[in-house]
Amino acid sequence: MEYLIREWLNIALRWMHVFAGIMWIGQTYFFTWLDRTLHAEGQVWMVHSGGFYIVDKQKTPKLLGKKLHWFKWEAALTWLTGILLFTLVYYTGGLMVDTDVRALDPKIAIAISIGLLVAGWFVYDMLWVSPIAKNEVAGAVISYALIVATIYGLTHIFAARAAYLQLGAMLGTLMFLNVWVRILPAQRALIAAVSEGREPDMRLAEIAKQRSKQNTFTIVPVVFIMLSNHFPVATYGHEYNWLILAVLVLVGWGAAKIIREH
Repeated sequence: MEYLIREWLNIALRWMHVFAGIMWIGQTYFFTWLDRTLHAEGQVWMVHSGGFYIVDKQKTPKLLGKKLHWFKWEAALTWLTGILLFTLVYYTGGLMVDTDVRALDPKIAIAISIGLLVAGWFVYDMLWVSPIAKNEVAGAVISYALIVATIYGLTHIFAARAAYLQLGAMLGTLMFLNVWVRILPAQRALIAAVSEGREPDMRLAEIAKQRSKQNTFTIVPVVFIMLSNHFPVATYGHEYNWLILAVLVLVGWGAAKIIREH
């Protein structure tokens, strides 16, 4: 009976996680396309499901006497279901440790995993609020070097499958916190300034836009990591599993760049 309950929890969480992720990332890519198209054309005419829509972008922010629609709960639900699923399958399922990789007490492995989830955000956030972030290429190169070092370390601490999913959980956490810690507060500050008749600080808009852009790059490797569970020979079970994942992160970034530009 316990196994049956765990199985249904597993299915339910995966279902919710994938569906919430589709809504979140779909919206992110849509608004990325919309922002680029509006910048080039000034106005967009669209048809969808029998509806006709005209969208334009305010050059000077102002509030309208209509309901403001937020897109935030999709990110929260995606992250929450992902962490619950990670906990169910890996933390309580005993899959974090492989004694052939490193003999660890399962509780210590879980503590390391949680610590990395927290530390990963602070390292990433400090990097992208530092002066280095003014040079996007330099920031991307340093970020990639940190990711490669993290992948190598994870594959030498945890079981190979857990190492891959640990990186996925870390990247997903960065994406979620980008929304709730950087993007939403910036948006609220901009709205507050406009509502009070103050000049909005458009640097906040740039910060929000930058973090949203980074999310569109991050999601492609995360989806690959989710799928890698089904291909152990070619991915986490390979002798050079860390190098394969490092290369595919870079491939994912390249794919995201192509998607963003077309």
